[in-house]
Amino acid sequence: MKVNLLVTLFKDHWDHLHSPLSLITQKMDREQELMQFLGLFDIFKESFKIIITWKKIFIQITLTLILPLTFIFLAHLEISNLIFHDIEDTELKRRFTNPGTKRYTNLSNMLSSQWITFWLFKVAYFTMLFILSLLSTAAVVYTIASIYTGRELTFKKVMSVVPRVWKRLMVTFVYMFLGFLTYNLFGASLLIFCLMILPDNLFWAIVTYIVLVIYVMGFVYMTIIYQLASVISVLESSYGIDAMTKSTNLIKGCRAIAITIFLLLNMALILIQFSFEFLVVEAGLLKVWKRVAFGVLCFVLLLTLFLFGLVIQTILYLICKSYHHENIDKEDLSNHLESYLGDYEPLNGKDIQLEHYHV
Repeated sequence: MKVNLLVTLFKDHWDHLHSPLSLITQKMDREQELMQFLGLFDIFKESFKIIITWKKIFIQITLTLILPLTFIFLAHLEISNLIFHDIEDTELKRRFTNPGTKRYTNLSNMLSSQWITFWLFKVAYFTMLFILSLLSTAAVVYTIASIYTGRELTFKKVMSVVPRVWKRLMVTFVYMFLGFLTYNLFGASLLIFCLMILPDNLFWAIVTYIVLVIYVMGFVYMTIIYQLASVISVLESSYGIDAMTKSTNLIKGCRAIAITIFLLLNMALILIQFSFEFLVVEAGLLKVWKRVAFGVLCFVLLLTLFLFGLVIQTILYLICKSYHHENIDKEDLSNHLESYLGDYEPLNGKDIQLEHYHV
């Protein structure tokens, strides 16, 4: 009798350990203090395992949100190139036309129309990119949090939550946009000041180089803060300026791994973009089937990169929480996620899903 009971308990425990949810959450459910020791390879490996194990829901999210995002990103490169080539062609024709003639006037009007088209297209592109980026972030972060808490997860539920989470992300984005605007204006003013005050010599070149390096470092750091603040806006009660403040505090001690991930992902993005422009957009001499093949390859790589980037973003949040010894209470986090569905009201004035533990 006792032997049969032990066998049954062992079997149940073995089945639990090898269930899809357990396989994904074994590392995520480990003692929080151990999460901080995940290396760069472990982070990428964990992200890959999450996507593969829950491939159905991630495929649905990808096809619905990330695929249009990728298409718009690459189509923008092609369309912008076509419009800009038309602008250059019109500008060249006008340059060799006598001013005051009817042809010159028509070319000038055409050039103005083409520039207006170009900038209207840019505005439409950045608007659609912004909306799809926030929606994709909301969907992926909510999905991973649901996996972590063991909640029942369906694509329909994710898509019903996304619009509500998107509003919080939009507020965070607005504050970060104002921060970037202020930072860029300050950087431009400082650069102009250096150009006006310093003499044009080697010393000026060195100072300008140092200013540019510091500017790029600050820009990268602010981007990482915004990405982490986006995750906080979904998983915690804070958003906007509060999420950015928490993100700034969380990133302390994890800057090296965060910057390394940021640089690797953006280097991959630049490489894919350069390859698409060189092998597809500007490859007029290549055969059509080769351009199509390279275009499809770049599309698939960029699609994968966007998805991995969003998953890694959430894993980095867990690592930062671990480094600062902040345990994520699954029950409270689950209740917080449930509040997006309108079935649970979180406590006001309190960050309910986090509690500190001592090592």
